Amino acid sequence: MLRQMLGNLALRIDHIGSTAVPGLAAKDVIDIQITAVRLTDKLERAMNLAGFQRLVNINQDHVPPGKESEAQEWEKWFFQPASPGRRVNVHVRMPGRANQRYAILFRDYLRTFPAIAQAYGQVKEAIVKYHPEQDMEAYYDIKDPVCDIIMGGGEEWAASNKWQPGPTDC
Repeated sequence: MLRQMLGNLALRIDHIGSTAVPGLAAKDVIDIQITAVRLTDKLERAMNLAGFQRLVNINQDHVPPGKESEAQEWEKWFFQPASPGRRVNVHVRMPGRANQRYAILFRDYLRTFPAIAQAYGQVKEAIVKYHPEQDMEAYYDIKDPVCDIIMGGGEEWAASNKWQPGPTDC
């Protein structure tokens, strides 16, 4: 549906996040990344027609330590369904930006190394155990640095294998 509604506004549409990694503990939320040339009114209107509403208070991803001078690399738009139903998070990022690459590399690295994915799943389960879902700030305050640690291995793996994102999911 998103591919039809967005047409050439979407360069890529990828299933990302925990539900995109087989066997990884995950909340019942699908995360989708749309790679768009630009964040434009036309794109937002197309997303609205597709049934998604932009949350304007979420306009940037977590910036990993040491990357603070590259704030524009972490810019995004975030959408959720306008009506109740299946929980979906749609992250719209631009091609070649650090956050666009991060999401796909993180997914591919965890798919390649199931033991790392299982350890990450244990961390996520412990966070939820001690910080219920209502405390999302605590969840991300803990989870984001863990993801950054995992990405250290992901970056080494990507460099040693000349990793590039595979074809778009749709």
